[in-house]
Amino acid sequence: MLVKRLADTLTHRGPDDAGVWVDEQAGIALAHRRLAVLDLSSAGHQPMVSPSGRYVISYNGEVYNHLAMRAELETVGAGGSASVAWRGHSDTETLLAAIEVWGIEATLQKTVGMFALALWDRQTRTLTLARDRIGEKPLYYGWVRGALVFASELKAIRAFPGFDNAIDRRALALYLRHNYVPAPYSIYQGIYKLPPGCWVQFSGHGSPQSPSPPARGEIRTYWSLRDIAEKGLASPFSGTEQEAVDELERLLTQSLAGQMIADVPLGAFLSGGIDSSTVVALMQTLSARPVKTFTIGFYEGDYDEARHAKAVARHLGTEHTELYVTPDQAQAVIPHLPDLYDEPFSDSSQIPTALVSQLARQQVTVALSGDGGDELFGGYNRYFIAIDLWRWFRRLPLAVRQRLAAWIKQVSPATWNRIVSPVQPFLASHLRYANPGDKLHKAAALFAARRPEEMYVKLVSHWDDPASLVLDTEEPLTPVRDPQAWLGCPEFEHGMMYLDAITYLPDDILVKIDRAAMGVSLETRVPFLDHRLVEFAWRLPLSMKIREGQGKRLLRQVLARMVPQELMARPKTGFGVPLDHWLRGPLRAWAEELLAEERLRKEAFFDPVPIRQKWVEHLSGRRNWQYHLWDVLMWEAWLDRQQAA
Repeated sequence: MLVKRLADTLTHRGPDDAGVWVDEQAGIALAHRRLAVLDLSSAGHQPMVSPSGRYVISYNGEVYNHLAMRAELETVGAGGSASVAWRGHSDTETLLAAIEVWGIEATLQKTVGMFALALWDRQTRTLTLARDRIGEKPLYYGWVRGALVFASELKAIRAFPGFDNAIDRRALALYLRHNYVPAPYSIYQGIYKLPPGCWVQFSGHGSPQSPSPPARGEIRTYWSLRDIAEKGLASPFSGTEQEAVDELERLLTQSLAGQMIADVPLGAFLSGGIDSSTVVALMQTLSARPVKTFTIGFYEGDYDEARHAKAVARHLGTEHTELYVTPDQAQAVIPHLPDLYDEPFSDSSQIPTALVSQLARQQVTVALSGDGGDELFGGYNRYFIAIDLWRWFRRLPLAVRQRLAAWIKQVSPATWNRIVSPVQPFLASHLRYANPGDKLHKAAALFAARRPEEMYVKLVSHWDDPASLVLDTEEPLTPVRDPQAWLGCPEFEHGMMYLDAITYLPDDILVKIDRAAMGVSLETRVPFLDHRLVEFAWRLPLSMKIREGQGKRLLRQVLARMVPQELMARPKTGFGVPLDHWLRGPLRAWAEELLAEERLRKEAFFDPVPIRQKWVEHLSGRRNWQYHLWDVLMWEAWLDRQQAA
């Protein structure tokens, strides 16, 4: 059966069970692959039909408050409606019952969770697709040869018979800027990502060949981060800082209490940073036994966070597992990345994320992560770099800034590292960076900015003008470059945090962890993204997030109640790998083949000249173009995989 064959491409997302539901007369088929986490019995089997027979659902995710929703539904039943006859204790059954009573939009608004779902209404012959508020779970949909097809990953859509949707060159240009393809685009024409917090419906048998093609459909929003941010900033938290710390701890504990419910083994990723340490520390207070924690270490000192994680784990008393990875082990992941991410994706921390997911899956089925803390509480270095630099160099004439930038770029990042290293211990903590040479080169690129917004665009961009690199296309506007999409607020830092939360968080961070974890059948949960906690964070004044060049002020105070501050006194580092060295060493031959000028010209997607120029400069050690080159390399590796399929 066709729909089963499509679903079987996603067996990794659900190895425990499979199901198919078909209505040939209506022209609809739903399929599901199940990773059993709640109610391991057959009562959780999907696709699931509602008791009345009206609705059929195929759903991926977890609704953490589904027991509270059940209690409310039972109260409704006691008040006059027919009581709900529960068959099991899965959240899928709860969702269906809620939809029957409250309707789809009200049910979505009542949920606390992460999900992507497809709901078929047999009475009105309407298909509803919906996605969680922040975008933890993926949902692709679009038209293939006149058929509406939808799935959690592109590989299932690509397996539809006759799939020949062309590559969208506009999406390719966006990918080169961001290192991911931002929603609502996908790498294929006619295939879209449903934005977070949205739902869309399709009725009847419309197709793109109809007189009025439905294309993306009428996107409806049931939760908007822009609305939340605007309301929060307009009505800020009025209590004391201590009261804010108490409330943050309460909300995070509430989120964790819901997300620690599982009928399978559960653990957490622990990097030793503020976010993951806070999550694990609070998990330990809620757990009667040591929490299982996992981290990856690298022998290259600048990239190793495992020693910090080990110190936190020892203090908290977790059952800690660490794996120190050799360069060969890390590089062995690279050939699998095109299949794992299924779309061009070049955040290089995808490599350690895949490795730590593999490590955790050996012991647990669910892992909690600390993602989201940076966007909510001001953790990224760019929040400090941008505003500090702007205040400093706006006093200098543009010509002076340009000459200073040219001088900085004449010295390689490696040389800057050697120059700065001896003075690092004497700098303020927020000025101490791992790989300071890279930071200096990035700062130099900002010197020509005429306003702060231009600086943000440069900070989050890889290729500055990707439309000049991709042949025969133009770059569409996305929130990052569209002034109309910016949040109207007085603090530039809040504006950056908002844009990161609607772009980088759902389309990079959450994609990275979802694909890496689900690739090994591991469910990940993100406690910071409980929407009640997100709404509280946007009510906090900036001074409770960023002060004196340091972010996460409130979060640090929550953590200090459980972990000594000296364990946290270190500069922020990314979850990275030494790509710059690998590309000059063990990955050089592989990269040279993918970046060959003849190959690039034959494929006719890129102008090869700037790519080859950056490759030569990188090999010489004069510049570090690792991120620009990794964008192209991951595209080429993905393209190879598609052409071989």
